[in-house]
Amino acid sequence: MALDIPKISYTGRIKEIKLGRDNEAITVGGETSYPFHTFEGKMPHKPVIAMEVYDSKPEEWPEAALEPFKDVIDDPVAWAKKCIGVYGTEMIALQLASIDPNAQNRPADEAAQVVKKVAEAVDVPLIVWGCANVEKDIEVLRRVAEECSGRNLIMGPVQEGNYKQIGAVAIAYNHTVIASTPIDVNLAKQLNVLLGNLGVPDRQILIDPTTGGLGYGLEYTYSVMERIRTAALTQEDERLQFPMICNLAKEVWKAKEVRIREEDDPKLGQPQKRGILMETITAVALLLAGADILIMRHPEAINLTKGMIEDLLK
Repeated sequence: MALDIPKISYTGRIKEIKLGRDNEAITVGGETSYPFHTFEGKMPHKPVIAMEVYDSKPEEWPEAALEPFKDVIDDPVAWAKKCIGVYGTEMIALQLASIDPNAQNRPADEAAQVVKKVAEAVDVPLIVWGCANVEKDIEVLRRVAEECSGRNLIMGPVQEGNYKQIGAVAIAYNHTVIASTPIDVNLAKQLNVLLGNLGVPDRQILIDPTTGGLGYGLEYTYSVMERIRTAALTQEDERLQFPMICNLAKEVWKAKEVRIREEDDPKLGQPQKRGILMETITAVALLLAGADILIMRHPEAINLTKGMIEDLLK
């Protein structure tokens, strides 16, 4: 007797978003079912993994995270090239850590020149992630948008406090914005409504639901992402039908569990494997919740996650 697998018919569809310039563009989104439910609908584009690059030398990374990049951590251009040439990344996520007013407070003009150099050196889509300080991100991302006009950068985080200013330059200079809200379905929808009212085209919006790492709010993140995707597919909520991006690496690698030495707590095992597995588990959970773009750090964690994507799509 044949087994009939129950199937759900979805009425909604995730918007397809083209990232990067024509000769390097990657398209995300387009799903017509829950993540990897290809027996019920279409998943025309595989999730994409972007590798982190920092605009200044990381000061507090554990050794396991530093090791793959120790020869390039002083040069974001060389770092980005290594991620592409050695590790084969499809996308770069440039983290502008140095602009934070509570850190180096690098001026906007200097930060924009760093972004421009990286953008000119790579042939993959480029994410530019600010420091999440509303005022400083306005100042910096404005200059970045101007310097990289037409490059179709993916810029964020765009928050309720700065969506007007960053959204306006995104429209003017043809960039995609990352609409970032603090793990809440209604707030995510509201920000997308505001961006739409401002005039930002749907083809230039991604959702950042805010990401917790394994053991640090991951289950709450998963629940919110799942509800966003449910509203998009089953309730046809057009203001939630956008691809989702998760900036997970910084959340995972700042956890105390990836820093504890084996001799201090032998039951935790080797710290290198521990960090890689924590990043991988977080990434896979977010994929199953509906993530279309993951920002990751360690090459081994990325390889494990890519293998899982291939297995889930078989």
